[in-house]
Amino acid sequence: MSTLLGTILNDRYRLEARIGTGGMSSVYRALDETLERPVAIKLMNREIATDSDQLERFRREARAVAQLSHPHIVGVIDYGEDQGRPYIVLEYVEGETLKERIRRNGELDVSEAVAYAIEIARALGAAHARHIVHRDVKPQNVLIDEEGSAKVTDFGIARSLDDDGLTADGRVLGTTDYVSPEQALGHDVTGQSDLYSLGIVLYEMLTGSVPFRGENQVAVAMKHVREELPDVQVLRPEVSASLAAVIDRATAKDLHERYRSDEELIADLEDVLALEAARSGSATGEATTVLRTLPSSTRRRLPLRVRSRPVWLAAAALLAVAALAAGIVLLGNRTHHGTGTDRTAGGGSALTAVGLNSDAAHDYDPLGDRTEHANQTAFAIDGNPETVWTTESYTSGDLQKAGVGLALDAAPGAVFRQLRVSTPTPGFAASVYVAPNGPLPKTLPAPGWKLVATTPSVSSHQTIDLDTAGQRSRWVLLWITKLPPGGDRVSISELSLYR
Repeated sequence: MSTLLGTILNDRYRLEARIGTGGMSSVYRALDETLERPVAIKLMNREIATDSDQLERFRREARAVAQLSHPHIVGVIDYGEDQGRPYIVLEYVEGETLKERIRRNGELDVSEAVAYAIEIARALGAAHARHIVHRDVKPQNVLIDEEGSAKVTDFGIARSLDDDGLTADGRVLGTTDYVSPEQALGHDVTGQSDLYSLGIVLYEMLTGSVPFRGENQVAVAMKHVREELPDVQVLRPEVSASLAAVIDRATAKDLHERYRSDEELIADLEDVLALEAARSGSATGEATTVLRTLPSSTRRRLPLRVRSRPVWLAAAALLAVAALAAGIVLLGNRTHHGTGTDRTAGGGSALTAVGLNSDAAHDYDPLGDRTEHANQTAFAIDGNPETVWTTESYTSGDLQKAGVGLALDAAPGAVFRQLRVSTPTPGFAASVYVAPNGPLPKTLPAPGWKLVATTPSVSSHQTIDLDTAGQRSRWVLLWITKLPPGGDRVSISELSLYR
């Protein structure tokens, strides 16, 4: 192979160094002498260039990736054949693979790992939108460029879902360290299979190792089919429950429990990244770059110093100093956490705020996919009106089911008198249920769960009196039954409970 160095393909591409090799092809850094720029050349190995099936796969890779234009996908520039050997010309990415970074650093910073997962998921989303499944998502196929950005490469076994393809005979392709259960069994492979593999990549970024090892590739593949992943929080205690839940759902063996789409996974990863930034109060590296790309609704949950430029921080500080100097005291409908009294409601009667644990809020979706942005629930009780829990998006503008909700576990319980709701999406209809103990019911109404309030239109800052008839309760459930006019979701910035 070394004799190829210095070779000029089709009087244009000079091979300068071999930078990778595989069973079907080798990759070279080359110089495009026409445009005088570095490129990457994937050159099919001569010994298999005469295999018509392999040749067609190689050509199909060029056609597939040439359809894709995305900042996190290594782009195809050209395709050609020289003396019977086909090659693909790709953009040249100076840097290292994600696998090399993991080997060098071990476990990655949590926010950095989530940021890379978002970039990879966005790249896969672009491919899946074109009905192209990668089929070999692994850190070896993710390049980290000099600016720290991730780019997915090597669609060598990708195929279009619009075609039967050359792998329709059920052959298992891909690296078994990251292979989905259905791919390991030779079943149909879809975009959900790529999301499973990405979940394993995220697991490796967080722990520094793949979840399963075995005597051979088949043994590893069968572990993906039969065994549960080792608990990521045991191996990396600082991983939040929200992030662990994302990994669990991405790597669910049952396709009905796994993320159905790239958009769902990306939304949850974005929420987790915002949560991590809010917890730490800062962000570094690629996480900083990705935070700037988050949707505005998600960016609102970030601390001001994370989502704003320093000039705005200075302005905010000056305003705070001016307010203090002028002796301004802002009073009003404040959210309370911990024990305290409040005389602003109920005609002057004293109410006591109920202290809630940070994990007291639970999403409730008994009639859908059983999850309703579980990773965001803490935002509804964190005392920060800029952070929100949202329902999933219902594109028809209709819940299409009896309801979804957010439940508060206020153990050991009390006689609750009032629930206060702050929302940036007013106008939705809701009911409130209470119960003396758990778990959350499979359906509503349910034995032990009492309807204590109903409101046809929740305002931005809604006080809901609870008619509990003196019943002591542990659970309080805000049951959303109708979306706001013209809206496709409901957001809750704060829930406060009073006794």
